[in-house]
Amino acid sequence: MTVVPPNEAIIEARAPDVEKAEPKSITAEAIELRENPFTDNSAASTNVARSPSSSSQHTAHTLSTIRQIALVVIVTGAAFLNTLGIQAVVILLPNIGHELSIPVARQQWIVSAYSLTFGCFLLLFGRLADIFGKRRVYLAGSAWLTVITIIIPFVKNEIAFDLFRGLQGLGAAANVPTAIGILGITFPPGKAKNYAFAFYGGGAPMGAIFGNILGGVLGTYIDWQWVFWILSIFAATNTVASYFVIPPQPSQPRLQGSKRNVDWIGGFLITAGLLVLLFALTEGNVVGWSTPWVPVLIGLSIVLIIAFVIWQDVLERKTDRAPLMKVSIFASMQFSAAIITMFLFFAAFNNYLIFATYYYQLYQGLSVIQTTLRFIPNGVVGTCLIVVMAHIMSRVRGNYILIFSLLSVGVSNTLMAVPIPPSTTYWAYGFPAMIFCVCGADTLFPTLSLFVSMSLPLEDQALGGGLINAVGQMGRAVGLAVATAIQVAVTAHQKHETVAEVGTAEPKVHDSALLSGLRAAFWFNFATSTTALVVVLFAFRRAGVIGKR
Repeated sequence: MTVVPPNEAIIEARAPDVEKAEPKSITAEAIELRENPFTDNSAASTNVARSPSSSSQHTAHTLSTIRQIALVVIVTGAAFLNTLGIQAVVILLPNIGHELSIPVARQQWIVSAYSLTFGCFLLLFGRLADIFGKRRVYLAGSAWLTVITIIIPFVKNEIAFDLFRGLQGLGAAANVPTAIGILGITFPPGKAKNYAFAFYGGGAPMGAIFGNILGGVLGTYIDWQWVFWILSIFAATNTVASYFVIPPQPSQPRLQGSKRNVDWIGGFLITAGLLVLLFALTEGNVVGWSTPWVPVLIGLSIVLIIAFVIWQDVLERKTDRAPLMKVSIFASMQFSAAIITMFLFFAAFNNYLIFATYYYQLYQGLSVIQTTLRFIPNGVVGTCLIVVMAHIMSRVRGNYILIFSLLSVGVSNTLMAVPIPPSTTYWAYGFPAMIFCVCGADTLFPTLSLFVSMSLPLEDQALGGGLINAVGQMGRAVGLAVATAIQVAVTAHQKHETVAEVGTAEPKVHDSALLSGLRAAFWFNFATSTTALVVVLFAFRRAGVIGKR
């Protein structure tokens, strides 16, 4: 089977764009190739083989093997440090809150401030990286992350602490999409690209696991400040190594003139829209969804996001200015389905990690260290999958991989949702649930990341990285908001109390009502992953081998 590298096919289909100042719309050929980019197309394959852009725009052929490996390890550090910093702080919330005298109801903002800025600035930084240089933005983001992380432990005021956590999230928002963009422009379709994206895909799950361990150990035996100082050492090392290893970005003719102008209006609309939405979703379960300003903010965010889409469409079709994001990329059913799948998957996956933590700590009353030990299988299996996934993506059809991923996450949530007696040993249900969970994450994320990279032209690689991560953040926020609302409502019903009373009460160990609420949340996660499975079965039914050259 001859498979067309989609990004090269799209570049070939858009050849006139290099000569013109601005394409008015996506071509029919490009849409057709994107609609099913992993099927046979011999004619297109011939054209791509003759295209001068097929290899010259990638930089891997100019790098030694050792430098290619070092580059993959370094940019994977962006995903690893991002989730490590989030998860370690989640474990340390009681320690930080106690020392800074932060009430329990407001401790979530230690995490939410970071997540808000990270999720809301991904698209903007992705576009800035594509325009001004991925290496430059990555280095700036990594250096920024290093400096802010060093400062945070010295901040003793609640508001200032949350502010600096938000500033810390800006560094990650610059690094994460740019890292995917660097991999996208460095490696042409083939074995090396598969390994690069498989390794990068394991960075986030590994960061979450080691974040649990680091937060648990340091929070129990040393001081919470050391989490930030260790993180800053990692970030500083990554910054220095990046300076020497990441190659300069090759020149791109399409980014001259008006292409180098940033769509600041679009950047404001999408950033403000996501910021307002994530803020409302974060606060909704704290102050109550009936609080008047919560639905008002959600409505405002929807208006801003719709305005962003309309503005992008106008810029792309009716002007010669470059939009922040081309709306035409969603003309492909598979591309749109990939984004929807990413949204639903991260809702189910992230919720599993959170509610499994609640189950072990709040319901079973386990310590931080005991809970951390139950997550270790994630790290072991995830490490093994990093090596295997490159081979899988080059040999197994993409729809089969995605089906396996979503079934795995569905099974992990089902094992926690069914009425298994809580006295049952962890090895009978908790252990396999952890294994299935990481199998889903470490197979789906690299597969869809590679798909998005190969579906976009080289000049949009960092934007693509920003898009899939922003969608993942939205999935996490929306999924957690809905699952938490379900969990609290079911718990309140079992207790014959109001939602407000349950939301402010301290959870009790072995509370049957709490267990019912947690199981309801796991059933919601199962429904979410099942919905994503239906999307994959329909949209990717004819997909070929994604990682085959």
